[in-house]
Amino acid sequence: MNQEIIESQTAVEPNPTTAPTKYSPDNPPWNSLEALGVWLFSVAAIFVLTAFFLISYLIINDVNISDVQVFQKAAKQPGAVLAQIAAVIPAHILTIVSAWLVITRFKKYSFTKMLGWHWAGYNWWQIVVGMFGLLVLVFGLALAMSQIFGESDNELLKILRSSRYAVFLVAFMATISAPFVEEVIYRGVLYSAFQRTFNIPVAVLLVTLVFALVHFPQYWGDYATLSTLLFLSLILTMVRVKTGSLLPCILLHFLINGIQSVGLILEPYFPNTLNSHPVQSFFF
Repeated sequence: MNQEIIESQTAVEPNPTTAPTKYSPDNPPWNSLEALGVWLFSVAAIFVLTAFFLISYLIINDVNISDVQVFQKAAKQPGAVLAQIAAVIPAHILTIVSAWLVITRFKKYSFTKMLGWHWAGYNWWQIVVGMFGLLVLVFGLALAMSQIFGESDNELLKILRSSRYAVFLVAFMATISAPFVEEVIYRGVLYSAFQRTFNIPVAVLLVTLVFALVHFPQYWGDYATLSTLLFLSLILTMVRVKTGSLLPCILLHFLINGIQSVGLILEPYFPNTLNSHPVQSFFF
């Protein structure tokens, strides 16, 4: 009897020789529910802070926000538009903080190692050639979609036409913060968790669709840009699959948005391009 008790106790004791789990970008320490939580927080942060900045601006300027028609008209004024754009900056900061907490488990793991912060063994000339080829593909797709669907106006173009200050602020965020923040959330947090929970094809499909859908409201009705966004999202996600790293995704995202930013800033010197050139219509 005593021997049975001793054996039973021994069987349930953990094996001290068991190796700790080795986490990596493809085997992250967070799960899909946590990843979805970070994503939902990122979307909510932009929505809540944009509303807060807009309402605060209107109140400071003595606008009657209880009158719906007055509110809607005032929200389209240049100053109000700038307030809404500026709200994205603190939203991005809060998003990165939330992602960092989940990815590192409160500093238990390395942020960069868990996301894949390397060039996947490629040397500099391979990176240059690869990025150049992908840029040609991306902007070629944008041109092709504009030829197929035609060119339409969208909410982002309306924002850009509101003032030159809006152009500079959008260009800054699209080049500096958006590539880093969005890639961390979509190709970093979401993709890493989804490919482990499901499989690679399902993860690619989900991340591609979710990334594109989040950007749809600002381009609704502009089918050339909407279709381009789907292709862009797929390309970025496949780069993550191919390289196993987030760094190439961030660089490609940075280059795409950076080229568009330069085009926007130089637009006054090239009349009518802001209204017609497809290269300037799909910031993301």
